Amino acid sequence: MDKITPFLWFDIGKAEEAARFYTSLIPNSRIVEVQRSPAETPSGPEGMVLTVEFELDGRSFIALNGGPEFQFTEAVSLQIECDGQADVDRYWDALIADGGEAGPCGWLKDRYGLSWQVTPKRLFEMYTSGDADGARRAMQQMLTMSKLDLEPLERAFAGDAVGSTGR
Repeated sequence: MDKITPFLWFDIGKAEEAARFYTSLIPNSRIVEVQRSPAETPSGPEGMVLTVEFELDGRSFIALNGGPEFQFTEAVSLQIECDGQADVDRYWDALIADGGEAGPCGWLKDRYGLSWQVTPKRLFEMYTSGDADGARRAMQQMLTMSKLDLEPLERAFAGDAVGSTGR
């Protein structure tokens, strides 16, 4: 386990489900350990899943079956840097499935309420290219999108006139 590990509070019974979903979606990921409650608690009976330690692409996380008292907000999100549009589409579609919610500028909430940013690596390359005008145009185009679409971002960066894709 890392010295500093994000600890994610899920509603009762959702921690293991969420960890298994995330580890099935992201390569180089795994469930490390499922800890069960050694005694009855206000959250549930002895033996229920208390925490799930898991890794996403080698980074450690802990999921807790904490209850409905606390909800995720956009103040904390996980970012997935994608190699191309196919990765953006795959992660986006999987994360908003079954009750997730699309947001602006590549952000979404998954079915558990956790916020994600699904971002193509190429967009960061545009921003740091040294072409200030191209970077500005790409950012302006990005601000019109929900799911990020590389084709209009590339056209905007190059200076071609584009409109919002409505994604």
